[in-house]
Amino acid sequence: MRYHAMHIANGIIDNQVALLFLGIAAAGLVVCFMVGRRELNDRVAPMAGLVAAFIFAVQMLNFPVLPGVSGHLLGGTLAAILVGPYLGAICVAIVLIVQALVISDGGVTAIGLNVTNMALVGTAAGYVLVAALLRVLPRKGFSLSLTAIIACVVSVVLASQAFVLEYWLGGATDVGKTLGGVAAALAGTHALIGLGEGIITAATIGYVAAVRPDLVYALRKRRRAAPAPEKTMASAGGAA
Repeated sequence: MRYHAMHIANGIIDNQVALLFLGIAAAGLVVCFMVGRRELNDRVAPMAGLVAAFIFAVQMLNFPVLPGVSGHLLGGTLAAILVGPYLGAICVAIVLIVQALVISDGGVTAIGLNVTNMALVGTAAGYVLVAALLRVLPRKGFSLSLTAIIACVVSVVLASQAFVLEYWLGGATDVGKTLGGVAAALAGTHALIGLGEGIITAATIGYVAAVRPDLVYALRKRRRAAPAPEKTMASAGGAA
């Protein structure tokens, strides 16, 4: 049997744990939908569709991790930077559900597990790092690219470790390693995968930001959060 660490197949995790994470995924997506729909407009909706299509394409690239286990790019950080964490999580979730139902990439009974790991954990971790780093890095062109790379590496590794937690709770298939060995193998390989994803994300975001910075959610959010410039004494005196 061959399965993907980030795309969990049927039978890898027992049904009770899979059902638990289906509930977690459903609750998370309900929250994302309720918040994200407020941000949908004629500009954001087409970008969300393009983001989902891009993620679907990059997730077709798989890399061997363990015997019978492989990993792949996630795309959550890219989605969060472009359309925000809530719509980004929905984009990734839609891709995962379509992959499971149409091309059998990931088990139907494992949809909740996969959505939790990649759509919720991966996207949330990526966005939290992006938001934090953009607050402290200088407002230079390289900041967004550097932020994307760092966030991708960390978010992909964290998503892979979510699988370790799920495997610990209800692993139903022997992968030939101890739990610590599984965690180490996934962390090491997904750090490299995250680096590759970070380079792709940085290049993509850099291009969009150069052509249409108004389409980049993270940049719009940073501009709104920026403090208003203080009035100079001269202007203040003139106003008086």
